[in-house]
Amino acid sequence: MQLKVLFWLAICLLSACTPVTEQTSQLDTIYQRDSLRVGLLHGPTSYFIGIDGPSGFEYELAQTLAHRLDVKLELFPSYHLDELLQKLDTGQVDFIAGGLTLTSQRLSRYRAAPAYRWINELLVFRQGDDWPRSLDDIKEPIVVIQDSSHAQTLDRLSIDHPNLRWQEQKDLDADDVLQLVVDGSIPYTLTDSNQLAINRRFYPNLSIGFTVSENLPVAWLLAADTDDSLLTVLIEFFGNIYQSGELITLEDRYFGHVSQFDYVDTLQYIDAINHTLPDYKDLFIQYAGELDWRLLAALSYQESHWDPKARSPTGVRGLMMLTLPTAKQMGVSSRLHPEQSIRGGSRYLHRLVSRIPERIAMPDRLWFALASYNIGWGHVEDARILTQRQGADPDTWLEVKQRLPLLRQKAVYQHTRFGYARGDEAVTYVENIRRYYDTLIWTDEKQQAEQRLEQQRLKLTEQFSPGADTAAAKPDIKQ
Repeated sequence: MQLKVLFWLAICLLSACTPVTEQTSQLDTIYQRDSLRVGLLHGPTSYFIGIDGPSGFEYELAQTLAHRLDVKLELFPSYHLDELLQKLDTGQVDFIAGGLTLTSQRLSRYRAAPAYRWINELLVFRQGDDWPRSLDDIKEPIVVIQDSSHAQTLDRLSIDHPNLRWQEQKDLDADDVLQLVVDGSIPYTLTDSNQLAINRRFYPNLSIGFTVSENLPVAWLLAADTDDSLLTVLIEFFGNIYQSGELITLEDRYFGHVSQFDYVDTLQYIDAINHTLPDYKDLFIQYAGELDWRLLAALSYQESHWDPKARSPTGVRGLMMLTLPTAKQMGVSSRLHPEQSIRGGSRYLHRLVSRIPERIAMPDRLWFALASYNIGWGHVEDARILTQRQGADPDTWLEVKQRLPLLRQKAVYQHTRFGYARGDEAVTYVENIRRYYDTLIWTDEKQQAEQRLEQQRLKLTEQFSPGADTAAAKPDIKQ
């Protein structure tokens, strides 16, 4: 709101000192229509429809900007970059947000806002195939998306590698191309490092051959023939959210838990989803309460790998690995009984969530509760107090998780209320659950989509089968 007031004040002052002209700035147009029009590229790293509606890193960034300008956010999503570029060229959108790498070709046609992320371009192949270690090892065409930054990279590299071949596909997105590599339909593709990190949770057989380009800037694109009013605001906007820590907090929310990849663990988890989870899925759904059942299942997998007889050296047992005192408090008489364990674990997690100060918003509130499930709320509170003493925000998981490992150090924990704790393990614990949760959401939604398609197929088969009674389906034609 403050930014909007200052802008209009400046306009009024300027109008009093200068003749009125018919020229209207881009920012003035945004305020007059009371909306910011943003072209968004569909994808898990930018914009998608989640269980709670529109979501994604780029979406939340654009939403934050619209809030700062005190205008509505109008979305123009698309699966195809060329469609968004056409909208930008014709003025239908104010800028494009889609995790776009700044290439020389793009900068020759468009202007860019300040870079807010940096990525590497990687050559990807399927685990088990011959490992290409350089472009000289590439014997078949590399498949990339048409007019993508990857296609432009290959065009640039072909100057020094005249035998380099590639194919550009128009009707595919980044996820589709990676799926083709997993299926063995194509041998190679190029992908961005953040895109690969997300997809390896679902497709652990994606392997990195080598890095093609390093530290490439990612930014929003603006039309080249507009004035500087919006660009000036964007420079200030990114500077402010960088200095305040909002940018890194948002980045951690979407990408902070996917940086680590364990090939064996991911394979085992996907296998367990297919073969073990069905035995307990209904119980997780039944006792999820106000939480997503898939989060409860992810917590259980982190605790016990869905083994109802699991036992740790410290004596916690069962699917939810409850201590004996906690089990008694939650009304659990047998920790090895799957239903009792899931019911007790869910009840305990809900209690922990309720203990988190209400001012802490989701999802940070949930991450604090999960850390408390692992090491206790007292130790988490010690880390929050330490965070506050160091001048950081104790209500942000990003800040607190950087201090939790300090609870191992005597110089630190001797001055805390609850003393020593393996805080680093709690951080790993929470980040693992976040990865498991994301993977389970993806697999569950994929299974639901496949079931809907199968139901439609069966319905059509029954309707048009040779033995079906089609008389009822025919209209009653009167002569």
